[in-house]
Amino acid sequence: METPEINKETVSESKVVSNFIRFIIDRDLESGKHTGVVTRFPPEPNGYLHIGHAKSICLNFGLARDYKGRCHLRFDDTNPVKEDVEYVDSIMDDVRWLGFDWNEHLYYASDYFDKLYSFAEYLIEHGKAFVCDLSFEEMRTYRGTLTVPGKNSPYRDRSVEENLKLFRAMRDGGFPDGSCSLRAKIDMSSPNVNMRDPVIYRIKKTHHHRTGSDWQIYPMYDYTHCISDALEGITHSICTLEFEDHRPLYDWFLDQLPVPCHPQQIEFARLNLTYTVMSKRLLLELVTTGLVKGWDDPRMPTIAGMRRRGFTAAAIREFADRIGVAKASSMVDDELLMFCVREDLNKSAIRAMAVLNPVKLTITNYPEDKVEELEADNNPEDASAGKRMVKFSKTLFIEREDFSENPPKGWFRLGLNNEVRLKHAYYIKCHEAVKDESGEIVELLCTYDPASRGGGTEDGRKVKGTLHWVSAAHAVPVELRLYDRLFTNSDMSVIEEGKSYKDYLNPESLIINTACMAEAALMNVKPGERFQFIRQGYFHVDKDSSEGKPVFNRIISLKDRWIAKSTK
Repeated sequence: METPEINKETVSESKVVSNFIRFIIDRDLESGKHTGVVTRFPPEPNGYLHIGHAKSICLNFGLARDYKGRCHLRFDDTNPVKEDVEYVDSIMDDVRWLGFDWNEHLYYASDYFDKLYSFAEYLIEHGKAFVCDLSFEEMRTYRGTLTVPGKNSPYRDRSVEENLKLFRAMRDGGFPDGSCSLRAKIDMSSPNVNMRDPVIYRIKKTHHHRTGSDWQIYPMYDYTHCISDALEGITHSICTLEFEDHRPLYDWFLDQLPVPCHPQQIEFARLNLTYTVMSKRLLLELVTTGLVKGWDDPRMPTIAGMRRRGFTAAAIREFADRIGVAKASSMVDDELLMFCVREDLNKSAIRAMAVLNPVKLTITNYPEDKVEELEADNNPEDASAGKRMVKFSKTLFIEREDFSENPPKGWFRLGLNNEVRLKHAYYIKCHEAVKDESGEIVELLCTYDPASRGGGTEDGRKVKGTLHWVSAAHAVPVELRLYDRLFTNSDMSVIEEGKSYKDYLNPESLIINTACMAEAALMNVKPGERFQFIRQGYFHVDKDSSEGKPVFNRIISLKDRWIAKSTK
């Protein structure tokens, strides 16, 4: 397969941040080893993609984009027991949503099942593979340890003829699952345990989502992956650091087989994010046990979950650029991801006012039946977003937390006999807090300065506090889902003895607020729209919304540090 030609001038202009992978590619292009760049993203369709996969997607597709090459999307569908079409569809949706496209270069490992089988027979014919009757438990015993070499299988010296006969019987369904396997014949004394006669094929009499019941045997990942790369003309096979010890096996297979090219495997450090688990097994368990509400639960680190929560693709791409590509593993603070999301939303989200925990405020000197329309910016960061009109009347709602009878030092919000500004409106001063029989404040009685509309006064006085509000007569109730971190432990790779990851689930990772009162215009929002609720955070209209019943997910707070607040 031909590699795409490369425009070297364009490449030098498009590179922003250098890293060791780009250095290798530059060297290969300058030496003439390659005339172009072909990468691939090879997910297993056994779960939804998470933020760690997003880093890999941005890296592989980004390199192809910057070097004017191409990136293949290839599904490693070699284990039908765990695979599902749902996962295939979700992965394609995620890659497209992140802003990348494989064009006509969509592949499946199952596309190569015939060739993979032929290559396996080639290995047998050249004395490089044999059928082994050891069980997987016995194989584990024979394999040895990191300090003790392994032992040869008693079936290792079968003849080529016998191995071919047995392997074809495996293919034709002549043996039950687990009764035998095809293994490479390499070196049971190798210090690299991956080279100790690894399994190439195992028997799995399972329906495959693409090939049906055509196959009774399925190839292993280490065998399939390198051959698929070679058949597709991949130049740089980029994977995470846990495959570094597998690279000798990757190269061994390609050296033994008559493949059209020999791609180079390059490893980089996978993403480790604070307060997050990214094990597919654990994420699947969270879903299947009902600890979260599906793969797209907004608390999940899946791309689908982040998309539903309201993260933008641009923010995730920026995050991937900022963390960069390194060889050494490290832990990335999730606040960096939140910063990227907050920075992107600040430029694009429409502003609105919503009161999460309302208390009634009455302006005693405001005309009883008067209703004004006040002009408000839709986004002060973007003049093209225009303006909107918000209604103002005698009775308002403000945040209960924005009033204090005994304010602490440095309090700039509302208190008895102090003056604050209402956003887009007037200066007000509170004179009395009305309480019910239990002592809870139920109403604040205030006066306003009619001359202060828009934030100015005749005498030039200034106030330090500005509060958001909604007109009580015109506000609408909306449901808010206030999301926080799913786990309370910053490093989920370190679990205390006697505990499991479930012991660190955050009981306040989701708080549902049905008391919120918002601007009337928010009653007519559509799923997918994003807003900044002034002084509260960024919110995203959830797909659970229906006509007249909007549901908003809190994407992120406005604060630099993530602090969950219970609003009951």
